[in-house]
Amino acid sequence: MDILQGMAVFKRVVDASSFSKAADSLEMPRASVSTLVQNLESHLGVRLLNRTTRSVQVTEDGALYYEYCSRILAEVSDAESALSNKRLNPRGTIRVDTSATFAANVLLPAMPDFNARYPEITVKLGLADRNVDLVQEGVDCVIRIGVLDDSNLVARPIGSVRTTICAAPAYLEQMGEPTTPDDLDRHRAVNYFSARTGRVYPFEFEVDGTRIRKTVNGIIAVNEGLVYVMSATAGMGIIQVPRFMVAKAIEAGALRELFSAYQCPSLPLSLLYPHRRLSMCVRVFSEWIHELAQNNPDLNG
Repeated sequence: MDILQGMAVFKRVVDASSFSKAADSLEMPRASVSTLVQNLESHLGVRLLNRTTRSVQVTEDGALYYEYCSRILAEVSDAESALSNKRLNPRGTIRVDTSATFAANVLLPAMPDFNARYPEITVKLGLADRNVDLVQEGVDCVIRIGVLDDSNLVARPIGSVRTTICAAPAYLEQMGEPTTPDDLDRHRAVNYFSARTGRVYPFEFEVDGTRIRKTVNGIIAVNEGLVYVMSATAGMGIIQVPRFMVAKAIEAGALRELFSAYQCPSLPLSLLYPHRRLSMCVRVFSEWIHELAQNNPDLNG
């Protein structure tokens, strides 16, 4: 049985000195009120009330139990109120790790909104595009782009990152504009390589549901996102990159999108944390970053 419900009903009966009045105030059938009290007595193994046709009287055990019920129900109410206030005004510090490019292009421009909603939360932003030990390093959650490695972390999908292929106008004026993947054989790329494995990532297209990978020669390869974009705007070659990283450069005309007839694959965007029992601060941050991604077409591709 629901002990708290039984306590609440028993207390109301004692306060009203009547099953009928208690039932009316609780908007419950009188029979249900009577059954709940009987079940509570059976559970406790004592009689709590002496019933007559005209009145309800509390037994000695019932009087003692009434005092405990009053105190317990008041504490439950206080706990719910405290948690409700904490949910509305959470307070604390959270450590969030992500890449410098995601922080610079997505998080930081939106942080004033988060601060306005949750002024009592301090965000410690770690910029490490690597695998971190969340428990050992005291990290509450990590924002990651791409297919995740197997781990014991809990992963929450929060978006889908659009990718695009682009180059500087100066480069295109010199080399011409490629229109098909095969045209890349006559072009050069700024390649991106894995800091962990050294592997260069190929360009990727989706054609009729099939993913095509194309390796492109280049004169430079980097392993950091901001430098990757800067190399392209300097005219050093073509890049394939999450679109949010180059949205401003495209709008300003510093980069031009290519291959409009082809679709580039999107990348999963995830929030990872070490366990399912989240603090209120991490919970509201998780909801906020999910909302942020859903409202951004480059993160909800």
